[in-house]
Amino acid sequence: MLELYHALTSTCSQKVRMSLFEKNLDWVDHRVNLAANEHLTPAYLALNPNGVVPTLVHDGNAIVDSSVICEYLEEVFPEPALSPRDAVGRAAMRAWMRFLEEVPTAAIRVPSFHMALARRFEHLDAARFRDQVADIRPIRKHFYRRMGTEGFGKDDVDASLDELRQTMARMETALANGPWLMGQDFTLADIVVMPSIDRLADLGLSNMWEDHFPRVTDWYARLRARPSFAKTYAPGSRLSEGMTIRPLAVNG
Repeated sequence: MLELYHALTSTCSQKVRMSLFEKNLDWVDHRVNLAANEHLTPAYLALNPNGVVPTLVHDGNAIVDSSVICEYLEEVFPEPALSPRDAVGRAAMRAWMRFLEEVPTAAIRVPSFHMALARRFEHLDAARFRDQVADIRPIRKHFYRRMGTEGFGKDDVDASLDELRQTMARMETALANGPWLMGQDFTLADIVVMPSIDRLADLGLSNMWEDHFPRVTDWYARLRARPSFAKTYAPGSRLSEGMTIRPLAVNG
C-alpha cells in the first residue's frame, strides 16, 4: 500500500504526485493542512521528524524528502521508466536533480512567501512573530526571521530571482538536445523542476521565461499537455486559488 501525506499547494508534494501519476500507481490520499500546523503534530512528526510535506508511507515504511521519494518510486516501480537506462544517463539526471534541489527548489520559496504566504503573519507584531517561528517552525526559523511579517528585503528577492533565471538559462541550453532536459525521454529531472516553473506562473512571473527562453516556454507547454499534469494540479493546487498574490514590491 502506498500512502502520501501531502498538501495541494506544496511544490515538493507536487513533484511526488506527478511521479505517482506518471507511473499509474494507486495511493491513499492524506491531506495535511499546513495553515493549521498539522505537519507539526506529534502524530505527523513521528512519520517525518522534519515536520514538512510530503511523506510517503509504503507498506508501513515512511520515506521522506520529495526527491528521495521520487527516486524510491523509480527504484521500486521501474516501469514506466522516469530515468535513463544507462548509468551515464542516470548520473547526468541525478546531477540535474541535485542542482534543482539546491538552487530553484530553495529559491522559489522566497517569492512564494514574499508575494503570498507571508500574509498569514500580517496580524502578528514582531515579538509574537519571532516567538511563534521559534516555537513551531524550528527547522526553518531563520528563513522566517529573514522574511518577517512584511515579506523579504530586496537583496533576498533579487538573489532568488537571479537563481531562478540561472536555472532557466541552464534549461534553455539543455533543451537544444531534445524536448526534455535529458533529451528525448521525460525523466525525474523534468518533474523536479516543474513545480518551481509552475509556481512562477502562478505568481504572475511567467515573463521570466516567455521573454527570454523560448525553449523553456515550449517545454512548459509540453509539460502542461501531459495527462499527469492536470491530475497533479487538481483544483486548489495553486496559491492564487486561495489567497491574493501581492505585487513583487520589496522592502529596502
